[in-house]
Amino acid sequence: MKNSILAISSLLIISNLISSCNNQPLQISSPDRTVEVLFTLEDGKPRYMVTKNGNTVIEFSAMGFDLRGQTDSLTRYRLISADRNTTDESWEQPWGEFRTIEDRHNELVVHLVSDGRNGILMDIRFRVFDDGVGFRYAFPEQRGLDSVVILDELTRFNFPDDHQVWWIPVHSENSYYESLYRKSQISGTDTINTPATFETRDGLYLAIHEADLTDFASMTLRKVHPTQYVSELVPWSNGVKVYAKVPFESPWRTIIIGEEPGDLVISTLMLNLNDPCKLDDVSWIEPSKYIGIWWGMHLEKYTWGQGPNHGATTKRVMRYIDFAGEHGLDGVLVEGWNRGWDGDWSEDGTKFSFTESYPDFDLEKITSYAAEKNVRLIGHHETGGAVANYENQMEDAFALYQQHGVNAVKTGYVNKYLDGSEWHDGQFGVRHYRKVVETAARYRIMIDNHEPVKGTGLQRTFPNLMTQEGGRGQEYDAWSADGGNPPSHTAVLPFTRMLAGPFDFTPGTFAFDYSVVEGTRVNTTLAKQLALYVIIFSPQQMASDLPENYEGNPAFEFIKQVPCTWSDTKVLNAVIGEYVTMARKDWNSNAWYIGSITNEEPRTLVLDLSFLEGGLYYKAEIYADGEGADYLTNPGPVKITSRVVHASMHMNLELAAGGGAAIRLVPLPRQSK
Repeated sequence: MKNSILAISSLLIISNLISSCNNQPLQISSPDRTVEVLFTLEDGKPRYMVTKNGNTVIEFSAMGFDLRGQTDSLTRYRLISADRNTTDESWEQPWGEFRTIEDRHNELVVHLVSDGRNGILMDIRFRVFDDGVGFRYAFPEQRGLDSVVILDELTRFNFPDDHQVWWIPVHSENSYYESLYRKSQISGTDTINTPATFETRDGLYLAIHEADLTDFASMTLRKVHPTQYVSELVPWSNGVKVYAKVPFESPWRTIIIGEEPGDLVISTLMLNLNDPCKLDDVSWIEPSKYIGIWWGMHLEKYTWGQGPNHGATTKRVMRYIDFAGEHGLDGVLVEGWNRGWDGDWSEDGTKFSFTESYPDFDLEKITSYAAEKNVRLIGHHETGGAVANYENQMEDAFALYQQHGVNAVKTGYVNKYLDGSEWHDGQFGVRHYRKVVETAARYRIMIDNHEPVKGTGLQRTFPNLMTQEGGRGQEYDAWSADGGNPPSHTAVLPFTRMLAGPFDFTPGTFAFDYSVVEGTRVNTTLAKQLALYVIIFSPQQMASDLPENYEGNPAFEFIKQVPCTWSDTKVLNAVIGEYVTMARKDWNSNAWYIGSITNEEPRTLVLDLSFLEGGLYYKAEIYADGEGADYLTNPGPVKITSRVVHASMHMNLELAAGGGAAIRLVPLPRQSK
């Protein structure tokens, strides 16, 4: 594998060739020549087109921006020049779904100048991979333009047909992306979040998203025609979309293209479009599996605030530490330890102190005890959306945790707006979340961000951003009035939300007999809960149930063994919303793990084991739905068996309604069978 960048730059055109560009679009193809981008100036207006194997994926679509005070001068452009470059390299992650990432793409950079007295320079950079396309805008340093105010982005995505799309709405249901995905024609949508995933009439699968979201507004997609979307940037409270100082670059607009649903899952296009790691030392960044008092709070067994059932007490946390230490879990998440939880904190997050404990929580005693047990405390900063209050205390808060050996923190922003007026996914929120990650890195602290802006690959640049929420997780199975997450939800997530990066979904429910809201429950079998540890990737992975529900259950052994970071990932079979089977290889060994899940329908799936190393035999430890298992009537039965398998074999998996299977495959010594 090459570890070099081949830079091949050629000056294509110098000035005064508008008509030539109109008649003969500039073209750039992927290294395997299956994906192609065409760029043209149509009456001076930039347009792009994308094809796959000669078939149109995106028809010629508009590009550019509407800038305050510059509208007239940006209606037409002239082509100054264009450059081409080729990259063929690989790089290694400190954690992830793959240890090694290949970056192979061809690049076209188009240099434009707007017509008018004050010509504005703008570059458009295209990178074309075998599995898709990324493009971004850049305003280089130039005379007479030191800043811009973006009122709108003009980028369109014009599809040739009214494709099927899996999508969630923007802001109408909540501000945190915590909606159930729905499937409809493009024409049946309005404004939708990304990643949005499409199935085309000719059998391709597409995902529209963005990469390297840095000091910019998040992109949503507003339908402007039955088959067309325009980039709708999330605004500031005053209506402005972005304030930018020149020079600047926009995020990448990304289009992943696959022939199978699994091709979207294994794409590394988004990671490749982010900057390399900016941390000099990543040795302190450690994936982990943890427990917490979190589920007990959602079940209303404990409270976040003080009182007779306060969850975050010294005595209770030490019991959780004992359990974690006994079972080889790395950490204990503690929420509700700090002052500010009493009353309606979600309406006034300014009450939170991030350094002052409640009287019944002894931070020093707990962290010292945890260290003795080789367990770490995972800290918690709920802000209630009060960003200014948090930023005023952030340095002291991280310093306190560092002093006590706490190197992982879960942050939260439970409020419709940040500081009472700004969206989580506008430029204000993007700036704040980046500040938290960068500040935490200086204190050698890892972040699990809840109520975030969507992931766009920032974990490559700052790998201390371990995981995020940004989707409808398992907490909804405790109290959501709609009955909890339907079985199909987790069969959609790998092809939608998971394309944005790691997800703190919090699997691991073993007890199904709780009652917080009538009719609301975890709508899976226990075996499916095990399988979700393979399906839903998070390098900080939670065993979310109460410790007493794990005691004595042999299925807990799989949770203790399953890794949370992987050196390789494969999708063995999938139909979006119906079923998915993944195989992942342990980061630190040659063991493989398989997770397979289904929606409301029971089914039999055949697994091709040819991904295993030839010539080796493996012991397969299988955790499958037991006799009579059904997510509605009998979720608990798990059948645990073992057998010897090899790469030439196939396995049949019998999945119950709402069920699943989890398999651990450990290589045997060559003389063993």
